Amino acid sequence: MDTNVPLVIPEVNGEDLKNHRGIIANPNCSTSQLVPVLKVLDDLAGLTRVIVSTYQSVSGAGKEAMEELSEQVSQWHTKMAITAKILPKQIAFNLIPHIDKFLDNGYTKEEIKVINESRKILHRPDLLITCTAVRVPVFVGHSESVTVDLQQTVSIAEVRDSLARHSLIKVIDDPLKAEYITPLEAAASDPVYVSRIRKDTSSINGLNLWVVSDNLRIGAALNTVKIAEYLIKHNLLNFNLV
Repeated sequence: MDTNVPLVIPEVNGEDLKNHRGIIANPNCSTSQLVPVLKVLDDLAGLTRVIVSTYQSVSGAGKEAMEELSEQVSQWHTKMAITAKILPKQIAFNLIPHIDKFLDNGYTKEEIKVINESRKILHRPDLLITCTAVRVPVFVGHSESVTVDLQQTVSIAEVRDSLARHSLIKVIDDPLKAEYITPLEAAASDPVYVSRIRKDTSSINGLNLWVVSDNLRIGAALNTVKIAEYLIKHNLLNFNLV
């Protein structure tokens, strides 16, 4: 969050890389898949409020957390006592609404990161956004339930078309044919997948969306490679500190 360090998703705010002073920040994995979708919606109809609930895989907590999930499943099947050492509670066949440390305001650091990073990347310090982050018993792939309020009324067809035109995003959205994305299907692939695009019945200009990606790719390594490619393409490899 240092004001002198650009926080960048190249397909969203690549222009910010022109102001780097030798250090560039890579966003949090949950932010990385959320913000491209928010950027499209903001450009299309103006965001006024965002509510996001994340369903984050254990790989986001590291190799040891993945091993713990596997061990707990084995312990459950063999009727052994289930032990939690890496994550705060049992993750096998369970959900944990606790990622990173809790702060005095009741949010976790993970949730505040999503809020602050989204505002910074979108250049929207005024954006009303809240987050609840949940760890789920999935090995790879983060999912997000996203609700947005917009300034203007737009059709679902317009939203689908605008999202599909973004280079990072792939829309898979025909629920009647069971065409929606799950983290299992998103793992080991690069796009940010968007499904279940629909009007929010509680808001005049509201939308609900389901957003999924491989958190180890777009949420980490892939975005870092894309930053390097952008720097090379735009001749921005000047690391002289000023």
